[in-house]
Amino acid sequence: MAWFDRDILDFFAELEANNHREWFEQNKKRYENSVKKPMEALAAETIGRLQVIEPDISMTPKEAVFRIYRDIRFSKDKTPYKTNAGMYISASGKHDSGRPGVYFHVDARSMGIASGYYSPEPAQVRAIRAHICSNLEEFASLLNEPDFKRMFGTITGEKGKILPPEFKAAAEAQPLLFNKQFYYWAEFDGSAVMSEDLPETIVRHYESAGPMNTFLSAAAMPG
Repeated sequence: MAWFDRDILDFFAELEANNHREWFEQNKKRYENSVKKPMEALAAETIGRLQVIEPDISMTPKEAVFRIYRDIRFSKDKTPYKTNAGMYISASGKHDSGRPGVYFHVDARSMGIASGYYSPEPAQVRAIRAHICSNLEEFASLLNEPDFKRMFGTITGEKGKILPPEFKAAAEAQPLLFNKQFYYWAEFDGSAVMSEDLPETIVRHYESAGPMNTFLSAAAMPG
């Protein structure tokens, strides 16, 4: 049995065009049935499977799934609802940048799975850069590991324009040192969300990210 049907894609496509309270309230049951409940069910199944790999994971499905309501207090964009659904499972919790977990995303057109460091603290960025500089060959080997390349391609994320002087020489050989984010993203057509094998796919990507996560965590989580 598939975890989602086509309506999750249709729902977000329509929400993009009608992002206001009146439309959402008229479609709230649809949201519950086509998005929220299936996401929590998928989270429960995926958490159970990931706990075999990471026994420290203790999140509940509700803790893992992001709310659809946007925080508009400090945003110029005042639309009240997110036009995607997402969940994040990690031993550190949903809002902790400590230990990398796995992120699952779906919107009107695409599905995505990610891992790594999306929101590292400035001190973590510096520590990761220093760790890469001290282990350039190991880092390059992990980047070129066939399973990682097949699943994610490479490390992505926002880049800085200026590097601290101690990293400039190494950055000539390894441009990823300019990164301020160190995450890996696998993107699929939205129709992939209707697969029966979503938990296996998410876990498989998390396993593929494991060696790189271990490498980066050695710097970002010293000791």
